[in-house]
Amino acid sequence: MATYAIGDVQGCYRPLMQLLERLRFEPSRDRLWLVGDLVNRGPESLATLRWLMDHDQSVDAVLGNHDLYLLGRVAGVVSKVNDDTLATVYAAKDRDAIIDWLRRRPVLVADDRHVMVHAGLHPKWGLADAVAEAAAIEARLRSDQWTDMVASYFRKPRPAWSPTLSEDARNAAALGVMTRIRFVGPDLEPMDGSGSPERPPPNGRPWFRAVGRAHLGRIVVHGHWASLGLWVEDDHYALDSGCVWGGMLTALRLEDRAVFSLTCRDVD
Repeated sequence: MATYAIGDVQGCYRPLMQLLERLRFEPSRDRLWLVGDLVNRGPESLATLRWLMDHDQSVDAVLGNHDLYLLGRVAGVVSKVNDDTLATVYAAKDRDAIIDWLRRRPVLVADDRHVMVHAGLHPKWGLADAVAEAAAIEARLRSDQWTDMVASYFRKPRPAWSPTLSEDARNAAALGVMTRIRFVGPDLEPMDGSGSPERPPPNGRPWFRAVGRAHLGRIVVHGHWASLGLWVEDDHYALDSGCVWGGMLTALRLEDRAVFSLTCRDVD
């Protein structure tokens, strides 16, 4: 048995299938960890979602910001953006089943060595904090009031996370951290910025390099940061290598950190 963590798919179904073939992935034996952004920008989000639903018993997939965008569009709480490639999902006969499956995905998955989240974790959170924040978010997304959670996530301005916030604001802030964080300032608070770690915003640094970051006792597995690319360090694995931009789709076998990559622009 092997566990393969795979970077942002974003609707790139055929590269995903070719990468799984290269891995000789066997659903009855192996597991997939997907770091979120399962859909959007790529051409085959519907096929991607249907395959994941069909293989639900062997897949752990966390929600990314593009997945939440799909939920927000269906819920009617966010406007369409120019790079939306989700028309086939909106029109699918099984759309309700797809959305029900998607909103029940976790925002954090942990085992005894790793914790997977889409973008990263607040440097002030220990493992117990992160797990508790995720559990509160997941409970709301799986409830009949899930659209309220999604609406709060997209409401602007999103508040900075604090344990003193109201439940609604705290959930939205924590979900914003888990799905969007890249840089933090000297106060350990998230900052805007999407460039490479070598070109941070003034006084910023990558969240995983924050001075005073809480000790998790786990390796963080994440995506979201295409300009960071594949980045493997002792305490975090970054796996978004920009497939949807013609880069790579990357899998990391968690047991031994073996890397498997596919050049997406070469996929027929």
